[in-house]
Amino acid sequence: LPRVPAVLKKRLVKLVVNFLFYFRTDEAEPIGALLLEHCKITKEEENVFSISFIEEPERKYCFECATEEQCQEWVEALRRASYEFLRRSLIFYRNEIQKMTGKDPLEQYGISEEARFQLATQRQ
Repeated sequence: LPRVPAVLKKRLVKLVVNFLFYFRTDEAEPIGALLLEHCKITKEEENVFSISFIEEPERKYCFECATEEQCQEWVEALRRASYEFLRRSLIFYRNEIQKMTGKDPLEQYGISEEARFQLATQRQ
């Protein structure tokens, strides 16, 4: 069967931590949200990007921005929004600070041994 062409709909979007909420332009409550985990953010055309999910690659959401600059800003913000990205960043900066100072920067904030162990063992 031929696929029905996608219909372009005007939506407002709002990024909150790792959720991308989308709204109808005339409503205050979101009509849906995408959890930005295990997903791929791709710049498709100069002002179009897509979000697809590793578990469901056939499910793809395309977004068209007003300008290429706006599109690039969204792509970068969405790529930095996932928990996995934040966790990797924390581990990287923690190791860099430890190399420079010889001290674990998390110790001064009372991070438990267990939490530090989890961070260390999840490194790949």
